[in-house]
Amino acid sequence: MSNIKYTPNSVRKLVDKFFSLQWCRDNLVVPLYEETNLPLSQGIIKIAIANYSYLGTIANPIKERLSASGFKCEFVEKSQEEIQEILDLASEERFISGESVEISQFDEDAVLEAIKETSEYSDEGISFEFDDEVEEEKLEENSLDLETEMLESKIQRAAGKMLIHSRKNDYSDIHIEPREDVYKIRVRKDGVLQKFMSMARKPGMRLVACLKNMANMDTAERRASQDGKILRRYQGNSLEFRCSTIPGKHGEKMVLRILNSDASALKLDTLIHIESVRESFRKIMNATNGIVIVSGPTGSGKSTTLAAALREKDKGDTNIVTAEDPIEYDMGGDINQVQVNRAKGQTFAMILRTFLRQDPDVILIGETRDPETAESSMDAAETGHLVFTTLHANSSTSSLTRLLDMDVPKYKLNASVRGVLAQRLLRKVCTGCAVKRPISERESIDFNIKKHTPIMYANSLSAQEKQERKKENTLCQQCQGTGYRGRVGAYELLIVDRKVQNAISNGLTDRELEQLAVEENSMLTLTHYGVELVKEHLTTLSEVIRVCKSD
Repeated sequence: MSNIKYTPNSVRKLVDKFFSLQWCRDNLVVPLYEETNLPLSQGIIKIAIANYSYLGTIANPIKERLSASGFKCEFVEKSQEEIQEILDLASEERFISGESVEISQFDEDAVLEAIKETSEYSDEGISFEFDDEVEEEKLEENSLDLETEMLESKIQRAAGKMLIHSRKNDYSDIHIEPREDVYKIRVRKDGVLQKFMSMARKPGMRLVACLKNMANMDTAERRASQDGKILRRYQGNSLEFRCSTIPGKHGEKMVLRILNSDASALKLDTLIHIESVRESFRKIMNATNGIVIVSGPTGSGKSTTLAAALREKDKGDTNIVTAEDPIEYDMGGDINQVQVNRAKGQTFAMILRTFLRQDPDVILIGETRDPETAESSMDAAETGHLVFTTLHANSSTSSLTRLLDMDVPKYKLNASVRGVLAQRLLRKVCTGCAVKRPISERESIDFNIKKHTPIMYANSLSAQEKQERKKENTLCQQCQGTGYRGRVGAYELLIVDRKVQNAISNGLTDRELEQLAVEENSMLTLTHYGVELVKEHLTTLSEVIRVCKSD
């Protein structure tokens, strides 16, 4: 480009001033440079267009936009490939290293621009990143309007853009992590943490301080852990983020959990794919009393399953009450939800004791994490109530061991627990780019799948491959090269019948109890359930190994 008048930097500035990067890509238009040293009162900007036949539809809008800023325009014709190359080079102007890859979505451009405005540094202080491997009370009427708040300052605009973008793209968590020289932001998408962007320390510190202020946290306190919640309205929708900070070596690390408050679309028919497991779970959740446990690690979808179950049970003739921390879904209907507030003494155990004085039929205890709550839940179940709760445990059988470790007597466990549903979330293979081919002989033996059965393999790309595919305009638009899109649940349901009760009384280990349940009750383990999803082309064997297989 040594003999021409434009550079990636000059093109970038004109694109940002008059158009947007995505609009230029969609219309194959790019502003090249401003003509100088002309004896005219009005400047002229050279605009390259891929095909002059397009001028009939886009010439006037371009002229009007430039005229409003005191410029005229002259059009020159360039090939589609030339224009895409110019735009690619211009887009790379905002990144600090060759490892960074631009994410060509308008929302992400907007996030970057908003954050850049808060910094006294140049574009070189901020970059988006790709990973090679994808891995107080809620008072709705008092929540602030995010659009109005974003007008108050540049840093609030930056924070707002990031929150909106994260919700639109279905991220579950945002991690803002200080390093010695930069602040890095990573996001969790479909259960896998990915690099998102990085920025200089000064705007990173401002961003954290702004988010702390939005969450009603003490912005002056940087040496102690804090928790808070951001509740905002945006275009008629409610946005909720649970916030947590912790002091680290290089500054405060902040994590935001994105809460989805809309439970209207939650249905067990959608969540639990295998009918036999779904109907068995319905049988125990429709018992008149006892305890139903849903177990799994953080982020495995326990709250989603319980919300769907309670909505199904809510038919207007029962008193359903919940104690949650936090309240993730607004279940609506006739379900009464209570937020745990430990600062006020409103713990799970305390709220449960209060519930028992309010004539409940069904009780949800958001989490059983201590002996007091476990004992109170057992007592509630023994007095004729149906209790739902969650546990952090790796399997259905280890959930029972966990309760025994909380000093729950075996006789109470056998008398109260109706069943345990352990669960995980598996990434769904992308239907736009996945490859179907026969299962390998080794996989056939390991997972007991018939030889030559066709299964899906994810087409996961490295960062370099993503960049090359994007330039070729062949990058999968559904998954952006990750190979996966969305998630599906894997479930393991243990029915606590007479045989299981005897096994508990006899002190069988988790493994022995699991083997008994598989042989006697035909229980599907998490891995077996995942294999069934593989057979139905919903996920991949590598995903089942990553999430479900414990051996």
